[in-house]
Amino acid sequence: MSRYKGYIMVIIAASLWGISGTAAQHLFQQSNVEMGWLVTVRLLASGMLFLLFALLGGKKQAVWNVWKGKYSIFHFVLFGLFGMLGVQFTYFAAIEAGNAAVATLLQYAAPIIIMGYYLLKLRKFPNRFEIIAVFLTLMGTFMLLTDGSPETLAVSKTGLFWGILSAFALAFYTLYSDKLVREFDSIIVVGWGMMIGGLVLCLVYSPFSQAFESLDFYAVILILFVIIFGTLIPFYLFIDSMRYITPKESSLLSCTEPLSSVITSVFWLGVSFGMYQALGAIGIISMVILLTLSPKQVESGTVPVDEMDTRFS
Repeated sequence: MSRYKGYIMVIIAASLWGISGTAAQHLFQQSNVEMGWLVTVRLLASGMLFLLFALLGGKKQAVWNVWKGKYSIFHFVLFGLFGMLGVQFTYFAAIEAGNAAVATLLQYAAPIIIMGYYLLKLRKFPNRFEIIAVFLTLMGTFMLLTDGSPETLAVSKTGLFWGILSAFALAFYTLYSDKLVREFDSIIVVGWGMMIGGLVLCLVYSPFSQAFESLDFYAVILILFVIIFGTLIPFYLFIDSMRYITPKESSLLSCTEPLSSVITSVFWLGVSFGMYQALGAIGIISMVILLTLSPKQVESGTVPVDEMDTRFS
């Protein structure tokens, strides 16, 4: 029963991440909510709540130990700026320029970038699993972006740019967070990462730049949904699920995120999603599953998707 509890927690978390992306798209297109402002508010509010939970959970000393050494300060600032802020900003920028479904699927190309990094670092050739995964990613991305016709682009060039940048940001986030979560609790890493990213973004997008009075009730509800149900609850559920299931199982189940994003984008916002784009989505999701299920290649140094134990969306 504990394993099933963990499964349900991850499925709910991933589904909420996907739905929150669609909610953000609605806010950008229908409620004229500024993308940078939403990212700033989301990071600050969620970061403060995560650190508050850590303090109330008896981790007061661990929370402040982050700032007691030059080494940890440097790495947390770097993670907050280029990891957490990088992922959040590029992902929401891709949603604003395109749509939530395509933005989420493009971000899922990150495992291929991580794989390529390790292969280059160790000067190894890819094995058959990795070659198939690259093919699935390239094929899936092509179908997703062109809807089967190489003469047309199904998303804007700006959306494509931010989506690809989001995948690279996620790859950096995953690789860089690994050393931090080995030394600090995951909730502290996520909390400070969000706080640092949010505070820096305040210099460009003030959290007071958009008055709540100018927003209708529906827009306010969606903003609260993105912060609470799209960030706080799913992050907590995903982290807590590690008590019951393995990272490999959680990575497989997290494929629910792009599925929920596609479904809600099509049925809620009426986003056009053709047959070839659906095949592209299947190709990208299949790549994640393949890398997760493939045997760990110690000799090649490849880190499969199941080692991603912190989340981003």
